[in-house]
Amino acid sequence: QVQLVESGGGLVQAGGSLRLSCAASGSIFRINAMGWYRQAPGNQRELVATISSGGSTNYADSAKGRFTISRDNAKNTVYLGMNSLKPEDTAVYYCHATIVRSGGYYGMDYWGKGTLVTVSS
Repeated sequence: QVQLVESGGGLVQAGGSLRLSCAASGSIFRINAMGWYRQAPGNQRELVATISSGGSTNYADSAKGRFTISRDNAKNTVYLGMNSLKPEDTAVYYCHATIVRSGGYYGMDYWGKGTLVTVSS
């Protein structure tokens, strides 16, 4: 019943900006950590940024200074602001969350289906 749905991807020119959103819905009791990962063709899935339930953030070196992760706990939503985009940022961006379901005992990992970000040179 729990699902994550990403939005906000699209085509943008190098140097431009995008803001991704990911909303969790379903039988949710609590959301712990949330994060963004990406995967480009021929590459492994890699961490972009994470944010704890308390708001502590971590970024990949490639994202530092350009990307900002944030969350709205009341809306069960995590965001990824992306500035100064580069062609190498082109990838499918996936939302991740550790969620305790209603009636559950522990957190489980959930993934969205992804949203495509294409940065042209």
